[in-house]
Amino acid sequence: MAKKPGQRSSKLSVYLYIPNIIGYIRVLLNCFAFSQCLTNKILFSFLYFLSFVCDAVDGWCARKFNQVSTFGAVLDMVTDRISTACLLVVLSQLYKPGLIFLSLLALDIASHWLQMYSTFLTGKASHKDVKDSSNWLFRAYYGNRMFMAYCCVSCEVIYLILFYLAESQTEKLVDVISNNLQKISLLSLLIGTSLFGWAVKQIINVIQMKTAADACVLYDIDKKHKN
Repeated sequence: MAKKPGQRSSKLSVYLYIPNIIGYIRVLLNCFAFSQCLTNKILFSFLYFLSFVCDAVDGWCARKFNQVSTFGAVLDMVTDRISTACLLVVLSQLYKPGLIFLSLLALDIASHWLQMYSTFLTGKASHKDVKDSSNWLFRAYYGNRMFMAYCCVSCEVIYLILFYLAESQTEKLVDVISNNLQKISLLSLLIGTSLFGWAVKQIINVIQMKTAADACVLYDIDKKHKN
C-alpha cells in the first residue's frame, strides 16, 4: 500500500527536528575528530568535547521546541556509546594494561543496551524512568540532571586527559595518573575532581546492567505464567 504524501512529510519533519540535526552534526564531528586523533591531539580533543557539549544542547532544544522523539533519543544514545567506545579502544592501544579500557567499553555497551531493551519490554517511555528502582543511587543518578551531567562529563574529561597525556604506546596507566595527581596543575585538578564522578558512573553501569537483566528475567517469568 502506497504511503500518503502527508505521512511522508510528517516523517521527514521528525528527521529534521532541530535536536536531530544537532545529532547529525555530532556524528560528523566525531568522524572528523577520530580521523585526526593520531596526528593532532589538540584538534581531536576540541572536536570530541564539542560533540559532547552538543549532547547537552540537543537535549535542551528538544525540550525548548517540543521536539522530543524516540528517534532522537536513540540517535543520541548510539552516538554517545560509539564515540566513547572508539575513544576507549584508542586508549587501550596507548596504555598498559589495555584490558582495563576494553572492560570499561564492554560494561558501558552491555549496561546501556540491556537498559534500552528492558525499557521497551516493560513499556516505559524512557530508559531514564527508574522511579520504581529500589536502589537510591540509581534513582539519584537519573533523577538529578546536574548529578548525571557531572558523572558523564567526568568520564569524558578523564578519558580525554589520558589521551592527551599519552606519549607512547608503553604508558602504564597507574603511573601516569599518580604522577599527574602529585603535580599542581590544571590537569591534576581536573583529574582529581573527575575521578569521583567517573567512579560513580561505573557503579551506575553495574547497577543498571543488573537491574535491566532482572527486568528481562521477570518478563520471561511473567510470560511463562500467562501461558
